[in-house]
Amino acid sequence: MLPKLSSYGGAEGFSLRLATALAQAGHEVDFICARQEAPAPKGVNAIAVGRPPLGRAAKIAWYAYAAEQARKRGSYDLSFSMGKTLQQDVLRMSGGPLSVFWRLSQRAWEKGFPRTWKMARRHLAPANSIIRRLEEESLRNQKVCVTVSHRVRDWLLEAHPWLAERDLRIIYNKPDLTRFSPPTPDERLAARTHFGVAEGECAISFAGTNFALKGLETLIRAVHMLPEKFVVLVAGGRNPGRFGQLAEKLGLEKRIRFLGRVDEMPTLYRASDIFCLPSFYDTCSNAVLEALASGARVISTKDNGSSYFLSPERVLEDSADFESLAQIIEACASEPAPENFVWPKKIRAGINPYLDLVEELNY
Repeated sequence: MLPKLSSYGGAEGFSLRLATALAQAGHEVDFICARQEAPAPKGVNAIAVGRPPLGRAAKIAWYAYAAEQARKRGSYDLSFSMGKTLQQDVLRMSGGPLSVFWRLSQRAWEKGFPRTWKMARRHLAPANSIIRRLEEESLRNQKVCVTVSHRVRDWLLEAHPWLAERDLRIIYNKPDLTRFSPPTPDERLAARTHFGVAEGECAISFAGTNFALKGLETLIRAVHMLPEKFVVLVAGGRNPGRFGQLAEKLGLEKRIRFLGRVDEMPTLYRASDIFCLPSFYDTCSNAVLEALASGARVISTKDNGSSYFLSPERVLEDSADFESLAQIIEACASEPAPENFVWPKKIRAGINPYLDLVEELNY
């Protein structure tokens, strides 16, 4: 159960892969969505319940109701939800609890009016009231709750302490790491030439669409404290906006390089000495794992679930602490390149653990 059957988006892409894998394993699979934007995988039956031509709040409420009615009609052996539903056997929480997201993410906006206005809009939005209610309902009406990182599990227990008595499991996202590997000297030189990294420059890459939430301001202010050899390659976003203005104000317009959309992320990682993502809130950034697999030194924050794979000295405690980030970057740049990243065997990740869970609950 997911509002969109689509190939675009993290939750949507995961759901398509899971539905495909379940069908290939011999299960009969229905995909209950509000809207179908991509062909259903072979062996998967799409059930579109529609969307009312109203606002976001009405669409969220309608899907929760309609999906529940479809679930009851289906008399399924097992129901699997990505959230914002009323009842299911397995609930995958990829986004974390709303209350914790609000508390942590508000720090991405400047204190005073910008932050107050942002939080007021969140609290007044009817859709958020419905999301809070659905979060509580879906968490209470499930047999197994799966989180995508240790950090999300901890956030869930913070927001809903009673979940400690329930079946709460961790299964990480696992990007296709076969696409990402440490570059050869020639590949590295070609990548740095492609992005205009001069000899002697220390290239720090950053990727994200929500610059505020991903901590770009913190990174820009940190680079302002570092020698001129440090430059930043910013991937994502349509317009630099206030972040471009900040770079100009600090005299960094030549050192903070806004690339726009980057389709070949492996090339960006190969060009990078350091990948830095000082996120205020990130359940489990795939970019961190991709950069690690690409042989880059990686820095992130404790409020990014994928920082679980980083050594403590590469993890920033406070996402807004640009002074500490500058120190971490400078220390990181002087260290040798890391060893090849190998996914820890003890960490359950990807699709296969979900197939095992389906088998476990069906027998």
